[in-house]
Amino acid sequence: MTFCLKCGNKAALKIPEGDNRKRIVCDHCGYIHYQNPNIICGAVVVHEDKVLLCKRAIEPQYGLWTIPAGFMEIGETVEQGAKRETLEEAEATATNLKLYCIYDIPIIGQVYMLYLANLQDGNFGAGSESLECQLFTEDEIPWDEMAFDSSIRSLRHYFADRQTYSNFVDFPLHHETISTDFIK
Repeated sequence: MTFCLKCGNKAALKIPEGDNRKRIVCDHCGYIHYQNPNIICGAVVVHEDKVLLCKRAIEPQYGLWTIPAGFMEIGETVEQGAKRETLEEAEATATNLKLYCIYDIPIIGQVYMLYLANLQDGNFGAGSESLECQLFTEDEIPWDEMAFDSSIRSLRHYFADRQTYSNFVDFPLHHETISTDFIK
């Protein structure tokens, strides 16, 4: 960005007075543009012994599988965002949501907040951002065709946790940092 979001004049990358990081600062009005990480919200949606996956109809990772997830919108909570993304991508209603996985991905400025949820009535379809959606058992998941490491990690946590806990209310919260070595 080379122009101020507030007044439209030229802006430059520099360290503002009293700060310790480079920011985009307007040379005219002094407005400081803070660029903060984006929150990605989504859910591992479960029905019986299967999980709901979406085959992406958009970039990045067109044609690969993922859990329903996307950018949180202004005016919604993380949980509301996870429900909305599930509805938009899989035409499905997520119920009984429980915060399940948090992934910090500093290299791309994103924080993933993913829930564990039930699929209401087993109903789903393919939204406009999905080529298709499908329920998979652990053995059926196309692991080599998964779009994002966050989805892979969340699914692996789910299948491991269900071996230990009989009810997902008891599943632990997983919090990890994904480094450049593991970004798919």
